Amino acid sequence: MPPAIPTATYRVQLTADFGFDDAAAIVPYLKSLGITHLYASPFMTARKGSTHGYDIVDHTKLNPELGGDDGFERLSATLKQNDLGLILDFVPNHVGVHYADNPWWLDVLEWGPASPHAASFDIDWDILPHRPRGGVLLPIIGTSYGEALERGDIELRYDAEQGSLSAWYFEHRLPIAPQRYGEVLRNAVKTAEAEDQPAGRAILDLAQRYQGPRQPDRTAAPEFKDALKRIPGSAALIARGLDAYRAGRDRPTQTQALHLLLERQHYKLGHWRLASSEINYRRFFDVNSLAGLRVEDAGTFEAIHQLVRRLIAEDKLQGLRLDHIDGLRDPAQYFQRLRRLLREARGDATTPFYMVIEKILGEDESLRRFTGVHGTTGYEWMNVITQVLVDGNGLPALDEVWRQISNTPPKFAPVLKEAKRRVLETLLLSEFTVLSRLLARIAGGHYSTRDFSADNLRQILELYVLHFPVYRTYLTAAGPTELDRELIAQTIEKARADWFNADEGIFDFLRDVLTLDLIKPGRAAHSKPRVRRFALKLQQFTGPTMAKSLEDTAFYRYHRLLALNEVGGDAAANALSIDSFHETMRKRAIDWPHGMTATATHDTKRGEDARARLLALAEIPGEWSALVAKWKLLNASHLVIKGDARTPSAPFEYMLYQALLGAWPLDGDKDFLDRMQAYALKAAREGKQETSWLNPNQEYEEGLNTFLARILDPAAAGEFIGQMQALVQRVALLGALNSLSQLTLKAMLPGVPDFYQGTEFWDTSLVDPDNRRPVDFAARNKALQSLEQPDWSELAAQWQDGRIKLAWTRQLLKLRAEQPELFLNGSYEPLPVSGPHADRVIAFARRHERNAVIVVVAKAMAAATNDGRRWPAPAAFEGTVIAEHYEVDGAPLQLSALFAQMPAAVRPARFKGALSATRLRATRKD
Repeated sequence: MPPAIPTATYRVQLTADFGFDDAAAIVPYLKSLGITHLYASPFMTARKGSTHGYDIVDHTKLNPELGGDDGFERLSATLKQNDLGLILDFVPNHVGVHYADNPWWLDVLEWGPASPHAASFDIDWDILPHRPRGGVLLPIIGTSYGEALERGDIELRYDAEQGSLSAWYFEHRLPIAPQRYGEVLRNAVKTAEAEDQPAGRAILDLAQRYQGPRQPDRTAAPEFKDALKRIPGSAALIARGLDAYRAGRDRPTQTQALHLLLERQHYKLGHWRLASSEINYRRFFDVNSLAGLRVEDAGTFEAIHQLVRRLIAEDKLQGLRLDHIDGLRDPAQYFQRLRRLLREARGDATTPFYMVIEKILGEDESLRRFTGVHGTTGYEWMNVITQVLVDGNGLPALDEVWRQISNTPPKFAPVLKEAKRRVLETLLLSEFTVLSRLLARIAGGHYSTRDFSADNLRQILELYVLHFPVYRTYLTAAGPTELDRELIAQTIEKARADWFNADEGIFDFLRDVLTLDLIKPGRAAHSKPRVRRFALKLQQFTGPTMAKSLEDTAFYRYHRLLALNEVGGDAAANALSIDSFHETMRKRAIDWPHGMTATATHDTKRGEDARARLLALAEIPGEWSALVAKWKLLNASHLVIKGDARTPSAPFEYMLYQALLGAWPLDGDKDFLDRMQAYALKAAREGKQETSWLNPNQEYEEGLNTFLARILDPAAAGEFIGQMQALVQRVALLGALNSLSQLTLKAMLPGVPDFYQGTEFWDTSLVDPDNRRPVDFAARNKALQSLEQPDWSELAAQWQDGRIKLAWTRQLLKLRAEQPELFLNGSYEPLPVSGPHADRVIAFARRHERNAVIVVVAKAMAAATNDGRRWPAPAAFEGTVIAEHYEVDGAPLQLSALFAQMPAAVRPARFKGALSATRLRATRKD
């Protein structure tokens, strides 16, 4: 049986090209590596061809493209045979919509608010302009709606097997409301000139029987459709008669008829760009084809967890990773329901069920306690590791380089604020408009606040969101916690300081709405449902705003050191002192000992080893600055110049040099140019400066491709390529040493180390989709089998091939498996380091009673390697000692001995000091 709390997890991305059987095939390899739990991307039925699985269209079925039920059973059997558990990345927040594959969404389009599935979607039915009957905006048209009509791109069709009518826009099915079938059928029979034919008379008779108050409702509609499809000859007649709605530029009558029919549906078709201003269903971030689920609705919760409940009851699922919990209206309620589900599914099981959440914490933000949650997926720990490994002495010089290139101060806060403003004005304008209107409606609902103008309310709400420092608050319908109340008050004061209009209580009003104080007993009689809806809905809005502004905008504008531009990170962060790192980990061992520790995920901005390589720039900032200056001159002729504009811009050019350095292949890559061009396009569009996803600047984007093609062409840029390759060879060594330290920390710190697919070898991937490329597991398995008795000297000599990382991974995980209680519940104890290299050494012990493991890693290795020119020799650490209460084989801990093989070491040890109660006791807050 796998342990209830994983020893180590391994994330795989399941696709049609890597399904259940492929995952089963690598299970023996994962076991040999030391993995105890396979951690799988979503495997419920997703949109056909999905490369990630987050566009689920049916939570109740296993994805047939991955192998369906049979394939999953084979995977499950293989996991059990090898004593591995399974963790599912579960998506409770959203589903894939549009197209023709989500039955819930199609039912909502057909029946509108009367659909039993309407409660599952967060739709503001009544806010579309000029739609007295309401509706949901469908921003799916690639041109203007009028042009699509006149070109005949929207077509009315009859499905003879279902007896149903739908409009189709290419692959998008748009069900026609059954209440409109009568008029369509009568027009079809008339157009087909079939009134006197048996099929025509039968169709007209059927339409007559379901006319007026007897129009087919949800109860009668199946009977109506069944009767329609059973009329002999009806299919051919209707298909012919639908010519009455066949639109085209030379068919104005038919075009108008189709338009009027579409206008009477429960949806409104529109250009995809309308999503930024008029969309009225909650999306996952700004993705139109992912609609938010109201999982707070009890029926929706039960429906989407059916399959999960069964898999847990059958002991085929040992853990859950909950995706984007900040998108949920009430996460606390969700986890309470999940606990009840687990209790019912697992019966009298006493072992814990492993559960982690995807939660991005802001700077100095602590994780809230949720029922049954063991921690996060580890973004915060990834950034802590990065910040302790970076050489703080070099960051001021990198600040200055960035100041000169960007012509701006190296401050990140203004960049983030401006990015937020851009997101509010474009990507999330629709959602922001809904909230602004709701706030104005609340104010207008009582005489004491009706003088607050809608425009002023919109402006102060914008200021609040601009200054809100984290992803969200977690108040419930009962009100806020003291922590949230304080956070709201602080943000209100920052927003007030930016306001230059008359205040007259408008900020106090906003504060009272957000804290629900406005509807406390004894207060003015404002609408309680509206106030609660606004306050809770705003929480679901600030998270996407921060994510799109920080991760997907500001990180692509601010390029001081790309290694720090990581999910959940601070691009302007200073180095974390070793003492602060120790204190952070000591607290983690007490508060969150079982959450994941990640160094790469499917969402990280670059591969873990590319990030480690870029950290080395802080060790050689002077040389880096000089080389960049040379490259700007060497590549000036390769810029694309149009008038006063240059492509790329100077800041973007600087970013590209870092990206190239981080990803540059050591063994050649015929696809490298294509990969870099794809990355540059995404980075430029995410930055939303010279181009964007909403408004692509084709000329600029073509210029980026041209620039990269020129500077990566040996015939055109041989001198630049030679200098880059020479730097890469040295920085890659420093990066490899950083990576081994990073790996050691990940595996030995409090928490569960998580390994992203393929990262057992060096991983210098770029952002997705580059980091989701196929993994050569056969090569990794073959290498692992040859490393039963690693020759560390030989592996160090050939460090470029990545086998040293693979061997070290297994060594670390083997140690975790041999000391499960120590790593599960052991304390974290900093160890004092003395000697000339003490400031470059992180040393600590993991201890349970007298059993201990000593962990020592080096950082900032430029001096010990002659700036990356040679593998560090043990003598480079001569005179540095680790002391206090621990011995290995009866001898004091000398770094020159510990680092005989590589500048990272772990040693089982015995604690020699007094076992005082204060040292042993860990007061966990369970």
